[in-house]
Formats: sequence, C-alpha cells, structure tokens
Amino acid sequence: MTQQINWGIIGCGDVTEVKSGPAFNKVPNSVLVAVMRRNGAKAADYARRHNVPNWYDDADKLINDPRVNAVYIATPPSSHKDYTIACLAAGKPVYVEKPMALNEAEALEMAAASEQYSTKLSVAHYRRQMPVFKKIRSLLIDKVIGDIRFVDLRLLQSPKKNTIAQTEENWRIDPAVSGGGLFHDLAPHQLDLMYYFFGDASYIEGKALSQAGLYSATDLVSGQMLFDSGILFNGLWCFSVNDDAVKDTCEITGSEGKITFSVFTSKVELVVNGKTQKFELPFPAHVQQPMIERVVQFFLGNEPNPCPAREAAVVMHWMDKMTHP
Repeated sequence: MTQQINWGIIGCGDVTEVKSGPAFNKVPNSVLVAVMRRNGAKAADYARRHNVPNWYDDADKLINDPRVNAVYIATPPSSHKDYTIACLAAGKPVYVEKPMALNEAEALEMAAASEQYSTKLSVAHYRRQMPVFKKIRSLLIDKVIGDIRFVDLRLLQSPKKNTIAQTEENWRIDPAVSGGGLFHDLAPHQLDLMYYFFGDASYIEGKALSQAGLYSATDLVSGQMLFDSGILFNGLWCFSVNDDAVKDTCEITGSEGKITFSVFTSKVELVVNGKTQKFELPFPAHVQQPMIERVVQFFLGNEPNPCPAREAAVVMHWMDKMTHP
C-alpha cells in the first residue's frame, strides 16, 4: 500500500503560490514532486522558487510520470473535467479545485469517471476543514442558537476594489472559462458551507443579471433554497456596488439566537438570548493545508473523503439553478 502521496500540480498559477502549493510539502506523508503549466518558463520558475524537482509544459507528461501518484488540478474550471478524467483513467487520484467544473453535467461526468476507474476524487472545498467554520458547524450541531429558522447571505463587492477581477488573465469573468462571472468563483465557497452545515436542498430558484455592463458575465445573482430540513436560505451576490456598500456576511437565525460571520474573514458574532459573544479563529497561513491533510489521509486509505465529488456536484446543481432557472 502507498505510504506517501507524491503530488503533481496541473496549473501552478496564482492560487497555488500561498493558498495551497506550499502545504503539499508541509503535511505528513506528502511531498510535491512535479508541477505543470502550459507556459514552460513559468512552470520552471515556479519549480525553482518552491524547490520542486520536476516541471512540465505538457499535462500528459506529468500525468504519466511514474514518480507522481496523485494530482492536484488548479487550472481554470473549463479544463477541470478533461484533466480530471485523464488522471483518473491513468489511476492517479485527483484533488480538483473549486468550482468543480463549468456546470453540474460536467461534475457528474467527473464523479462517474471516479467510480468507473475506481480511483479517488476529492474537491477543494477547503473551508470545511478551516477551524472557524468547523467551530460554527459544531455550534449548529449543539443547537447553541436553537432550531435553525433561516439563513441570509450577502456578498457585495465594488468593481474598483475587487482584486480578483483585476488579474492579468481575466478568466474569472469569461463564462466560457469560469462557468459564469465572479459568482462562479466565490459562491462555491459559501454554498458548500451551506451544504456542510445543512445538507441538501429540495427547492432552488434564482435570477442572474448583468447590470453594470462591465463585462459579458452576469454581475448580480439572487438565490433562494429550502433545505430538506425545512431551513430557508436567501442569498444575494452583487459585484457592482459602491465602495460604501461592500459586504460579506452570513447570518444564521435560530429559535434562541443567531450566528453572524464572514466567509472570507475569520470573525464570528454569536448572540444567544440577547447576550453577544465575538470571537475569531484566524485562517491558516496556507488556507488549504487542513483540507490537504485530510485528502492525503483519504488517498492513503486512512480516512473518509473530506469532500466527495457527488457532494460538490450538488453545489454545481444549486449554482446552475440560480443562474439558469
């Protein structure tokens, strides 16, 4: 049985510089042995800076490198499906970035391929393993705020201050590459937490608009869901507000109080029977490291899958229903 996961990265771009890449060498039984990027010079530079012994400008060469026994796919979403299936067919377990794919149909193809080839697949919904969100989940399980009634989520961003939209390659606002606009890049973090907290939803609807006309992708999405447990969810995402209107909040209201938190910072406010408690559990230096630890143990056969493909496909289903009702 495999005792160490020797990782290869397909797509060693910005997301891998701090959030994920260094963590592969910091968790037990894990080492990063190869990276790939279509721009060979950038792949070589990444390998040099991160002390990775091998680099490629061809994904097939990395996939077929016998030194690599698992692959992290960190390319834009449009290539997730093809790279994932190619790795699975080669018998290499896959950890794939979010959003899992362009849409639910692709996500289900990936899940089916994992089953067809009997090769493991996990999705990088890494907030599940971050201390602050595990704490919130434990508060909900313990019914600290009683029975949950409803959830209200708001993500409002200014185009002037949205650094994601100002990257060199603006693929996040190209629907052919990202699946949509910034909603498709950021909402998976939030919606997967909703699945992690509350499970599946029996009713989903939404509306997506392009109001500001700054790019071809939609810049406003509203969504409503009714979870199977009877909890109602309302979400609003807008990426064209004034700087003064910027907001990142999720408020969970129960019969005895409420929990208010930000998905993209680590601050939480808990109100129970009129008494307020504020706390903060800082994000790890490499935010994906706790998740990568669990994925490594899953690939080694020691733990269950921390984010199964079919659970991530549910999130894609929700997003499809909200943006293409």
